Amino acid sequence: MKAPFSPYLLRIKPGLKQLVALLRRDYDYVSVLATDSVGLTVSISRRARSVGSETMSTERGVVVRLYRGGQYREYALNAFDPDRAEETAARIEAELAAQQAVLDGCGTQVYDTAALSDEPLTLFVERETEQLPETTDVKALVDRLTALSDHGMELDERMIECIARAQSTHVCKLFLTEHRDLSQSYVYSEGVVVPVMRGEDGSVQNGYEGVSGLCGPELFTQLDAKLESGVAMVRDLLTAGRIEPGEYEIITSPEVSGLIAHEAFGHGVEMDMFVKNRALGKDYVGKRVGSDLVTMHEGALCAENVTSYAFDDEGTAAGDVIEIDRGILKTGICDALSALRLGIAPTGNGKRQNFEHKVYTRMTNTIFDSGDDRLEDMIASVKHGYLLEGMESGMEDPKHWGIQCIIKLGREIVDGKLTGKVVAPIIMTGYVPDLLGGICMRSSDREVFGTGGCGKGYKEWVKVSDGGPYLKTKARLG
Repeated sequence: MKAPFSPYLLRIKPGLKQLVALLRRDYDYVSVLATDSVGLTVSISRRARSVGSETMSTERGVVVRLYRGGQYREYALNAFDPDRAEETAARIEAELAAQQAVLDGCGTQVYDTAALSDEPLTLFVERETEQLPETTDVKALVDRLTALSDHGMELDERMIECIARAQSTHVCKLFLTEHRDLSQSYVYSEGVVVPVMRGEDGSVQNGYEGVSGLCGPELFTQLDAKLESGVAMVRDLLTAGRIEPGEYEIITSPEVSGLIAHEAFGHGVEMDMFVKNRALGKDYVGKRVGSDLVTMHEGALCAENVTSYAFDDEGTAAGDVIEIDRGILKTGICDALSALRLGIAPTGNGKRQNFEHKVYTRMTNTIFDSGDDRLEDMIASVKHGYLLEGMESGMEDPKHWGIQCIIKLGREIVDGKLTGKVVAPIIMTGYVPDLLGGICMRSSDREVFGTGGCGKGYKEWVKVSDGGPYLKTKARLG
């Protein structure tokens, strides 16, 4: 079935159009983004059960963007009465005038920016889904996750907890300008299973396996298949040793490949950082940053997962950007205002945490292209190194291209064979062009992961996904 567009947004739409027309009398550009997104979250553990409606993307509100005299202003409303558009327009203009008076009194320097284009476009998208979070059988979902958690507790006597969590969000967004009328409705879902064990020495370890997709709560039937692998990971972690720090040949699992993609050429080519001269990537466009086997895509259309939308929060159509083509950095990603300042076209990557937050250039799906190598051949080619699996976290310095990834575990490879030895945890560090420049093999399969979120620095959290194939390269591990 189609994910139905919000009746609430349809009801207030005529008033929002009137608001745009009223404000356009005094402003050169006016846009409105209205959101109405609902969710479902269920979390089950041995100690607690919870059912809620808040996810990372649930919200209802309106944000107005206005342009005049080289300046952009925004005004957010958590409620809008379509019968009082004139009153709302007057209030917005009065409050923005008061703000301008304060800025003038402070002698604030204006970063003069041109007006955004407003080419005519009409779009109405309702994506397919089997179920909706707002109408799903919550009791049946609670029972399913409870059975999953209970089964996990039975798999090993060392188990002290087994968490099963599921979230689904129905996103509805309306974007209006004088000449644009864009609507979209889609559902994304994500679920995780987290088995927790205590070893004989008292140490506690946890596994983490998840599923995600551009679909409804029907996704959660796939969680059962993730339990065994999650438990196997914890068992390995309880017997893992420490790695001897040094440089090694490595093979990254698709999840770890996605972490590298996100940290290496995700944040590093968010082009609002180019405007601020905070990213080294600005000086490398058109230059080699990886081996010939490195091709990377970024965009809401390059994969179907939790952040695959039809248009971004500035009304720019979603895209599929080839950031790196056979080792050459071709371009970055950007929001509409950064694109104006750089003299390029926006890429559909302008995203807000919610209607109360400003737009930043943000990632959507960030993915390495696949190759034609087999994993067994990749392992056979390693003299001494590790197969890296599971991700914890990562960070990157866009100004100097340093990268740090914390990885769950590594499986030792000696003379082309897995020895059975496991080491954990692993911290992988390095210089991004060296890491990507060393990629010499890539598998034919590929996976995409979307159970997490991404902050801009330490805040501004949004949904992202990333992934890729198995990759062979060299890195410093510790």
